[in-house]
Amino acid sequence: MREFQKNQISILYFNPMKSTPFQFENDLPWQDADQGIQRKMYGYDEQVMMVKVKFEEGAIGNLHSHPHSQVTYVESGVFDMTIGTETKRIKTGDGYYVKPYVMHGVVCIEPGVLIDVFRPMREDFLKTEE
Repeated sequence: MREFQKNQISILYFNPMKSTPFQFENDLPWQDADQGIQRKMYGYDEQVMMVKVKFEEGAIGNLHSHPHSQVTYVESGVFDMTIGTETKRIKTGDGYYVKPYVMHGVVCIEPGVLIDVFRPMREDFLKTEE
């Protein structure tokens, strides 16, 4: 809920496009994203979203683009990451940034987890949550 002051009147409204203040690992369901890929939605509102993505060895995050800025931290595993025309091998502790509308994709070399942050939020991810 948010409160706004307008001409000395308080107006409260519920914002359905935001998560609860706290997210606990064991309470969040895994969603199938693609073959060998699952994701969990963590905190989000209209401006930002954090997503945990688990990859099996050999899983492919196909080349794609979207209107969101994306920053990713490699929590575990080894991946071949392509951004634009450049491919680099990334591993635990590494990270990357993708500008809006730039083609990117990943191939999982060793099983692992990526932590993605998007700005603005990925509303399309919430549609699969229902």
